[in-house]
Amino acid sequence: MEQLDGIADADTHLGRPMPLPRTVLPLARWVEVCAVGPQAVEISWNLDDSRAGQPGRVALYAGVDPPPAHELVDATAPAAVADGVLHREAPLNEAQASLRPVHELGWRRDGLHLRLTAQGPWEVDALVSIAQSVS
Repeated sequence: MEQLDGIADADTHLGRPMPLPRTVLPLARWVEVCAVGPQAVEISWNLDDSRAGQPGRVALYAGVDPPPAHELVDATAPAAVADGVLHREAPLNEAQASLRPVHELGWRRDGLHLRLTAQGPWEVDALVSIAQSVS
């Protein structure tokens, strides 16, 4: 992964505007923007998880090619949770509470492969709303 300076660099690397969530995310402590392959970018929002029960992270991959696979121990089989959106989940027992479990939502839109990875106590419906807001 190569650290990028911001969204403008992500746009250049992707070769088009980086799709972003249009819904409000929890308060972020810091954001990382990385190139993860040719015409592939991932933005990670590292969230303020200082209060109990708050999720710790959400990341959005966008790329011409599918995202690299995450090896998730004890992950559920991918299942449709919305039109064209697949979800899987894994417990991540070794992670701190704000990073358990991990959820992955994957879909395609406008010629891009998209993956939302969320760590912590998220409701699947909230993640679907975030995914559906990405444009």
